[in-house]
Amino acid sequence: MENSQNLRQKPIADRDRSLVLLAVLLALFLAALDQTIVSTALPRIVTDLQGIKRYAWVATAYLITSTAFAPIYGKLADTYSRKKIGTSAVLLFLLGSILCGLSGEFGDLPIIGDGMNQLVLFRGIQGAGGGGIFAMTFIIIASLYPPAERGRYQGFVGAVWGIASVLGPLMGGLLTDHAGNLIPGIEGWRWVFYVNIPFGVIALWFMKNHMPSLKPPGKPTRPDFLTAILLISGLIPLVLALQIDKQKYPWIPSMIAQESSSPVWHSWLTSALMVITLLLLALFIKRSRQSKSPVLDFRLFENRVFRAANLASFFYGASFMSVVIFLPLFLVNVLEVSATRAGIVLIPFSFGISLAATLSGQLVSRYGHYRLQIFCGGLIFLFSSLLLAQMDSNTSYFAVMFYTTLCGIGVGPSLPLLTLAIQNAIDVRLIGQATSASQFFRQIGSAMGAAVMGTVLATTLGISFSTLELPASLENERTESIRNIAATGGSGLGERIREIYLNLGNELEATQSDSESLRRLSSHPDMPDEFSAQILEIRDSPGDNLSFVAENLRSYGVNASIQLNNNIKDGFTAATRRIYSLTFIILILASLATLRIPEIPLRKTHDNAQHNET
Repeated sequence: MENSQNLRQKPIADRDRSLVLLAVLLALFLAALDQTIVSTALPRIVTDLQGIKRYAWVATAYLITSTAFAPIYGKLADTYSRKKIGTSAVLLFLLGSILCGLSGEFGDLPIIGDGMNQLVLFRGIQGAGGGGIFAMTFIIIASLYPPAERGRYQGFVGAVWGIASVLGPLMGGLLTDHAGNLIPGIEGWRWVFYVNIPFGVIALWFMKNHMPSLKPPGKPTRPDFLTAILLISGLIPLVLALQIDKQKYPWIPSMIAQESSSPVWHSWLTSALMVITLLLLALFIKRSRQSKSPVLDFRLFENRVFRAANLASFFYGASFMSVVIFLPLFLVNVLEVSATRAGIVLIPFSFGISLAATLSGQLVSRYGHYRLQIFCGGLIFLFSSLLLAQMDSNTSYFAVMFYTTLCGIGVGPSLPLLTLAIQNAIDVRLIGQATSASQFFRQIGSAMGAAVMGTVLATTLGISFSTLELPASLENERTESIRNIAATGGSGLGERIREIYLNLGNELEATQSDSESLRRLSSHPDMPDEFSAQILEIRDSPGDNLSFVAENLRSYGVNASIQLNNNIKDGFTAATRRIYSLTFIILILASLATLRIPEIPLRKTHDNAQHNET
């Protein structure tokens, strides 16, 4: 009876179908934009809200909730009207955007606290809506088009994602610097969040007026919300463990520096979070296997396409982050380009993603053969990661741009086609859960990839920088200096060394052969031994000799500064090569997983019709 009712629903007109597609892509654009637009506004935000120590939490809160809630939306989409779930996700995202913009406007709030705490909490709300938009985009497209046609439209998702990732940092900077003049009294950075409102309202209007209810096939069963609670409770400590600073909270307690002044519990936090994750996810699995309507049906894992495609998504997600996060570090610290130029080099990467995702979607709709396209794209990404692993200080800026273009072309086909392969292979009554699971595994792969590669970066830099020859005044703070170098690329450290020897040289020249002053300078902790000996030898000599030694001491500082900067470059080069060598290995695993995806002909019937036939 329910199936007959689904089939008797008024068919959606082509015009309405196009308008609904436009609306969900607009909502996706806003959610994807929000992952990057905040990055360039954050320095101004933490200054205004006085929350520099909670800087990273603004991004982490969004990532935690968007990842944890994605599977929940999939189950809801398999149970209730997809129109209602999709519009609810957009509304939640807009509510979070408004609250983020209002953070700190009314001072400290009860329980929540200051403006920075408010922003972190409201970014979590925004992420809960954004995670729903990511999942519901593919689910709604699956409801509008049969698999044989779906590829060309899901290809647009990759294009939208690529465009948003390029425009995000640019728009964030422009709004932060100039939007404050729009309405007096409203800081520019608040428009980073308020800009979502008009476009979100437009998306909602199109969804309300042109989208049918899109009820799922089959008889709906009320979700087991306990499994949802267990899943969310298990994922939050997992993502948190992956995101926190491994310099302060190492993977293994014994890895923390002996001379560190951090509390003992810092060394155990990551391990404790992982243990909590394992316990809660074990309870989730046990409950899900016993439940009649879990939030994630474990029958999906019996499907070979679902298993292999999600494994490939996981590896592609991890590889993707190696380009987005770590390539700018190489550009700034080794090639010494500006932060702006480092960001510009990612534009070809996004262009490659947009081009490849759109083209692969068109080709699969015309010819089929999604596995071949994903595999060929993976080989291109594999080859480009090998090129990235060979980079050093002699690599040109435009060569890096070419490498990133290849990376984008390589990863592009996987964005729409892995999800399409899963949707085409599974029971249509579980398409929401299967689709959201695909997004979930990609996001978890991204988080784990960023965490592991971040550990490789920190470990390599720590080893490289532990042998740096620093003046004694800096040696006393070596542990903190190494941490700062790893975090900032050694920005300003070379200048500090140059200034130390410049001041010593100037002080030496100003002594005018005063015996006591010369003795004191010769025993200065920062004075190199060779210069100490020279100063003692010429205590009774004319001032010209002191001037000569002082000039040599200043030159020594310049050379030491240059040598230090070269050593820092070498450290970042070594770290970059290790990261992309690891990316190369991960992409081999992604390619092997892709080859295990069975090639199933794309259905030409709509999901509801297919369900009725079966």
